[in-house]
Amino acid sequence: MTDASCPLPAPYLMPCQTDEGGELVMRVIPMPADANPNGDIFGGWIMAQVDLAGAVLPIRVSRGRVTTVAVNQFIFKQPVSIGDLLSFYARVTRVGNTSVTVHVDVFAERNPAEPHVVKVTEASLTYVAIDAQGRPRPVQPG
Repeated sequence: MTDASCPLPAPYLMPCQTDEGGELVMRVIPMPADANPNGDIFGGWIMAQVDLAGAVLPIRVSRGRVTTVAVNQFIFKQPVSIGDLLSFYARVTRVGNTSVTVHVDVFAERNPAEPHVVKVTEASLTYVAIDAQGRPRPVQPG
């Protein structure tokens, strides 16, 4: 991943964009309360974070409220540990009349003493633009 336009100085390992065009939309560090009895982070906690990160671009594209209507794909590639710095990258893959589909990639920055980055999760989600009454509305062109 490279991004010359992102002014993050060393020692940042993660850029503002992925090579596939994903935009950095969120960063978070999982805490002990987010772990399961095995010491790994609950998959459901990761799914909730992906849903939050995934909504960022659809909110921008639709210029208003959105709701999640589908999780099209969700792949856990590696376990997530307490203290990993998770970076969420999203890219719009489809804009419909009322819906926006996004792909989210999640990377973990691990071991601060000898840092390395691994892709831990990827997902595809679809959001629908909604009005004040919660009914679908047309996506406003940007």
